[in-house]
Amino acid sequence: MTKIATSLAELRKQLESENLTCIVQKDDHILSSQLRGIRPLLNWIQQKENLNGAYAADRIVGKAAALLYVLMGVKGVFAEVLSESGLAMLKKHGIYAEYATLTPNIKRRDGNGLCPMEETVLLIDEPYEAYVALQKKVEQLKKAE
Repeated sequence: MTKIATSLAELRKQLESENLTCIVQKDDHILSSQLRGIRPLLNWIQQKENLNGAYAADRIVGKAAALLYVLMGVKGVFAEVLSESGLAMLKKHGIYAEYATLTPNIKRRDGNGLCPMEETVLLIDEPYEAYVALQKKVEQLKKAE
C-alpha cells in the first residue's frame, strides 16, 4: 500500500521500495504504476486526474515524459534517468527537477537508436500537441504488436 510522502526524497524511496515505474502525489492523493514508458502518464491525463501542483518520481524522464508532466501541471519531478532535453523542458516550464543520472537522450529499450516516444516529440515543444502525437504513436505501436 502506497503511503503519503512529504517530499521528492520520500517519493524516490517509494519508487524504489515498491518497485514502481512512477509515482505522483498531490496532497493526500497518490497515483502509482508499474507500467513501463509513458503509459501511466497518458492514462492519468485521459482520466482527467487533477495533478496540478503534484510531485512525481519516475524511473526514466525524457522530453516526452517531461512534456506530459508539464501538461499535468506538476511542480517537481525526480527521475532516476533524465535526458538533457527533458531537463530543459522541465526548467523552461518552471518545474523543479532532481535526477540520479543525466543522459544526452533516451534510447530504445534494445539500445539501438532513439526511443520512439522521444522521436515523436523531437520537434514538438507544446505540451498538448505532444500529448496528441504521443497518443497516436502508442496506438500505432499497439497495432504493430
